[in-house]
Parts: sequence; C-alpha cells; structure tokens
Amino acid sequence: MSATRRQILAGTGALGVGAGIAFTGALSDLFAGTAAAQTLGGDGYGPLVPDPQGLLDLPAGFRYRVLSREGDPLRSGEGPVPSNHDGMTALPGRNGRVHLVRNHENRPTAKFPVPTVEGLTYDPEGKGGCTALTLDSRNHVLAERVAIAGTAVNCAGGPTPWHTWLTCEETEDKAGTNGYTKDHGFIFEVDPSDPRRSGAVPLTAMGRFQHEAIAVDPHLGIVYETEDAFLKPFGLFYRFLPKKPLGGAGSFRAGGRLQAMRVPGVPDLSSIQDTGATFDGIEWVDVPDPLAAETPVRLQDFGPKGITHAQKLEGCYWGGRCVYFVSSFARGADGSAADHFGQIWRYDPKLRRLTLVIVFGPDTDVQLPGESPDNICLAPSGGLMVCEDGNGAQHVFGVTRTGEVYAMARGRQNIGTPQAPEWGEFAGVTFSPDGDTMYVNCYTPGTTFAVTGPWRR
Repeated sequence: MSATRRQILAGTGALGVGAGIAFTGALSDLFAGTAAAQTLGGDGYGPLVPDPQGLLDLPAGFRYRVLSREGDPLRSGEGPVPSNHDGMTALPGRNGRVHLVRNHENRPTAKFPVPTVEGLTYDPEGKGGCTALTLDSRNHVLAERVAIAGTAVNCAGGPTPWHTWLTCEETEDKAGTNGYTKDHGFIFEVDPSDPRRSGAVPLTAMGRFQHEAIAVDPHLGIVYETEDAFLKPFGLFYRFLPKKPLGGAGSFRAGGRLQAMRVPGVPDLSSIQDTGATFDGIEWVDVPDPLAAETPVRLQDFGPKGITHAQKLEGCYWGGRCVYFVSSFARGADGSAADHFGQIWRYDPKLRRLTLVIVFGPDTDVQLPGESPDNICLAPSGGLMVCEDGNGAQHVFGVTRTGEVYAMARGRQNIGTPQAPEWGEFAGVTFSPDGDTMYVNCYTPGTTFAVTGPWRR
C-alpha cells in the first residue's frame, strides 16, 4: 500500500523537506545500464546548504550558474528573454557544445512574450514559443535566440532520437479566442541547431488538445503523449503511430494515427492506490477526431467500453524499454475517483502492461498541492529527478533506485531582497549529454540554472 509522507520521510531522515513516496521495484528497467550503478542513500548528496545569494540551495560540493533570466536581452537582439520558463531539453551539438531548448508557457497576458521572428512565427497573436541557448563545455552561453514563436502556453514536450525538440501547447483555444488568429493545441518540432529548418508547422495528426509532454520510443518511433486536464473530464494518455517512424527531422509532418489508452475496467487511474498494481492487455483505441473540430478529444465517443481518464497527466519519459508518465495529483473534490499527491506509471509496450510504480501521499497533515510531482528525468546517479509543483518552498527531489527520496535543490523564499523573490515551481529538469550538468528552470521569475558537482559520486 502507499506509504504516507510522514512515514517515508521519517525513515529516510528527510522529514520536513516535503515529499513522500511509496515505491516498487518496477523502476529497475529505467535504471538499468545507467552510468552510475550504485544507489544513493536516503540523504542523497547530503543536506542542502543555504545559498548566500538567496537563489538556489544545493548540497555541499555542488554549484550553479545562472544562464538566463526573463527580461534580460536575448543575445540575438530579438528582444527580451520571455517569461514563464517551463519544459526543456539538452541536446548534443558540435565540438562538445550543448543546445538547450526551453519552453515559455506564455498566455495572452505574459509579461515578456516570445518575440515574433519572420519564418519562425505560427500565429502573431500567440505569446508562447521556445528559445534556444547554445553552451560551450563549461556552460558559458555562446548564443541565445528565438527557436519558435506565435504558439500558446508551451508547457513541456520531449526530445526526439534525431536531436530535435517537440514542444507542446497546453491549450485548445481556437481562432477567435483570446485574440488568436489560428487554432491552438498542437505539437511543433523545433530544431535548435537551425530553427528555420523546422519552421513553425503544427503537427496536426498528433492531435489538438491540452498537451503536456511526450516521449518517443527509440526502437519503434511511437510517440506517447500526456494531456494535462485539470478539471473533469480529465485527460487521456495517447500514442501516435507515425507513417514514417524514426524518419528524422520533419518526418512527423507525414501524419499518422492517434490513439488513446484504455485500461480495461479502470475508467479513472486515480482509483488505483497500490504501488505495483499491474494491468495486462492494455488497449489502444483510435481517436475519432484528432483535430477536435467540434468536441474535445477527451469528450469524444470511444465506444461502449469508454476510455481511461486521469487528472493532471504531466511528465512523460522513456527509460529502458518502457515509457513512464506522471499524474501530478488527483482530488476527489474535482471529480477524481480518489485522492493522491502524485503517481508515476510505467507502460511496457512489448507486454502491453501498465504498472503503478510510485505513489506520492496522500497524507492529511499536508495541504495540496504542495507535493505534486511534475517533470521527471533520469539522473546519472541511477535514479529519478522530480520537479515539485506546489506552494511554499519548491524543490527538485531525487528518488533512488531503492525508492528513497532526498532533496537535491530548493528555491529560496522571499527574504526581502531583490535577489530573492518568491520562487515559483521548478520545471524542465534535464541533464547534459555527458551527464555532468543538471539544467533546471524556475518558472517565475523565469530563470535557467546549470548545476554542476559530483553527480557520479
């Protein structure tokens, strides 16, 4: 059964940092073959040391560099760094360089919109998009520019095997809504090495809904997609079967088939509370109208057996032979079948098997959503990094291969100085191709950090 926050944290010596989990060995595939086979203890890399600059607390031996802040000039001269830093990836470049592609989850009211650039703008009235940073091997910023503009509410996404980024719009507003001149709710491909090569073309066959994140099966080319629907009817978990799997940059424009996951007998994933719970015979049902011309996809008719929903489907990650995805929380008051502070699920395509691998909470002594997991990624230490999305002090948490949780980073609260505003959530955690640097965003005020240290210790 899922353990409470207090039970888990008391056992790991981390009581008070704000995250508790229950764990099952189903994560073993994810950690297999990682660079560091050892398992960290519950203390991780040690206690967090207060940052004298009031920005980011890290364990001893780790240090950070601020790469970019919202409102500062883009190095390209195209305008200010946009607001609301969200999903991100780090892709290899030439001569040891790294391309960091960063989403901006901007709505029409964004303080700093993504500047419109000819040839890279989908809808001139869209304020979201992506920026791309090019870094040298020491994380010095060599270039920073707009990679796509004119999109809306770019939340997360995911990398492709050919080193591009799929950025996702977390909205389904149509033209004429909020001043938009085009329909939104799409996925776009971004090539950070040459943004004009990818342009600003919506991948319409991948569906129009409130996208959050994606993960690409590197063996079959299937794309898995999450839908972040906060209120009922909740979102679905999708897969996209491309006509040109593993076809390289631009291949998704050829189209394909969009399907939604049905777990037989489970209309709502929140009803499952036992870690290790396994479901075989997972079904995939064709989406009747991927463009949602009249009806949102999650409301469409999937036949008499219905379809499986879940509240707040967010992070998505490929590891080993499986795809992992996150439900950040579920609340019965919103219409979910049960409450939790977060779930991480694993789907094995070969076995058509779904397994609940981690449950966060719930615990009555914690106010929601202070323990909601969001973005996840594999760490070189052989565990997971999980971004917290809640109230109060925000953390990046590590989860070891044995299921112990530790605090890796903490955003500082407002202490009355201009250098330490009240931090928003963490997002976009990712590692450099060589595993030596963790990159992570603070959502607001938009700030991108590079964290280095003894990751392989």
